[in-house]
Amino acid sequence: MMNGAIRPVRILGLDPGLRRTGWGLVAVSGARMVHVAHGVIAPKDSLPFAERLLILFEGITEVIATHAPDEAAVEETFVNNNASSTLKLGHARACCLIAPARAGLLVAEYAATVVKKSVVGTGAAEKEQVGFMIRRLLPTAGQTTADAADALAVAIAHAHHRTARAYA
Repeated sequence: MMNGAIRPVRILGLDPGLRRTGWGLVAVSGARMVHVAHGVIAPKDSLPFAERLLILFEGITEVIATHAPDEAAVEETFVNNNASSTLKLGHARACCLIAPARAGLLVAEYAATVVKKSVVGTGAAEKEQVGFMIRRLLPTAGQTTADAADALAVAIAHAHHRTARAYA
């Protein structure tokens, strides 16, 4: 803090996936929100399951160490008809919850419909619509992958809801 300036709150958004976990970081100060960084952690499919989870966990831990977020937000698991896929996604999601919790961060969780509604205005938005809005809301993010755009959307949803959650 210099000259009484308040440091913006840095929010890490995480979009869990065993193949590709997206992450996105925004800084929020009042109504102002700026892009800080984003990326994807993608373990090789050929690795054993436990090693893939370890790579996800260590990757998220490295993002936290590098970018020093103040809070984290994770998208909730979408349950589908394939129980095995849902269970595996749950393991990836656990990495997304545990790594920031271990770093002492507040970790919020949001349903995909809440994330989409926060960014696009409708909970039934398509991935392309989310990506389009991320480019409009965070122009310095440039072109993002769908996973990174989703993670940035999770961070934005948390930015919109964090004040209401603090007073609930």
